[in-house]
Amino acid sequence: MRSSFPLTGIALGLLLVVGCAEGGDGLDKVNGSVDVQAGMHVGNASTVNGSIDIGHDATVAGAETVNGEIDLGPHAHADSLETVNGGVQIESSAEVAHTVTTVNGGMELAASSHVGGKLENVNGHISLDHANVDGGIETTNGDVTVGTGSTVRGGLHVQKPHGLWIHTSRNPRIVIGPNAVVEGALVFDRPVDLFVASSAKVGTVTGATAQPYTGK
Repeated sequence: MRSSFPLTGIALGLLLVVGCAEGGDGLDKVNGSVDVQAGMHVGNASTVNGSIDIGHDATVAGAETVNGEIDLGPHAHADSLETVNGGVQIESSAEVAHTVTTVNGGMELAASSHVGGKLENVNGHISLDHANVDGGIETTNGDVTVGTGSTVRGGLHVQKPHGLWIHTSRNPRIVIGPNAVVEGALVFDRPVDLFVASSAKVGTVTGATAQPYTGK
């Protein structure tokens, strides 16, 4: 995660290239939500001010918004998901081939969902429930719950706040739940409260001391 955070380019890019028409190879707006119907196959789904809802079994090349949430429905597929101010929900058995990124917003990954790249945010809770991430997790101020039966490859990194990002004095809460796996290093550049279940498996921990997770 870089200090300038790559998502700042989304707003400029969308304002320059997003049209007002829907159709063709993609669904593009400036103001308003984008709804990709169940089973549709489209190019990019993008908007500036609005949410993006990708229906059951739909496929998109990518989904980008500045002010809005993104919902990837059950069994749906996307190459990447990006938002600036908004959360991301990846529903059961949905798949993202590459990265999922937001600045101010949480992420929820449901059972059997899969992300082939990295999860990145600055502020917001990242939560996995029997989900799989291949490219690791990076955050600055967000809590992270690698829930029961989830697997994260590529490690977990909590970055120290820097630049213009405003952060609270509360330590991020990091939970590695029962039977969860984090392959790779867990690196904490700022104080965190780290809880690891006895049945979880994690890599080398740097910058924090793990406490037993009791389910609370």
